[in-house]
Amino acid sequence: MIRVQRVSDTLPAGFAAMRAEARAEGFGMLDVLAADWTSGKIRFDHEREALFAAYVGNELIGIGGLTLDPFTPGALRMRRFYVRAASRRRGAAGAIARALLARCEDRIVTVNAARGSENFYESLGFVPDPAERRTHMLKKAGR
Repeated sequence: MIRVQRVSDTLPAGFAAMRAEARAEGFGMLDVLAADWTSGKIRFDHEREALFAAYVGNELIGIGGLTLDPFTPGALRMRRFYVRAASRRRGAAGAIARALLARCEDRIVTVNAARGSENFYESLGFVPDPAERRTHMLKKAGR
């Protein structure tokens, strides 16, 4: 059973191992997440922002965040999204994404999809929208 929990004070236990796994796969988004979190640059604490972690039991299997989009006024941006290789295609990414998207109401949501994740975002309703610093966009109802 996948459990999704909001991250607020500290990065979750198991984050360092997940970060190393992401780096070994050639993904640097968790290095950026750690640096931004430590410096206080991005703590996912503004209105509608959030960072969620997914667990099976007590094992951290995924993480993803939502921030104000610094490049698209009024929009939100899904970012720092990663699911451990052994847990992919088991619902963790969808569970995190649904928790994040529930916070968006009628906002536009953008993403700069990592290679290989384009189909996942499109399954959530995002459409390709290659613009500066994004690959996809989702227009929530009312926009």
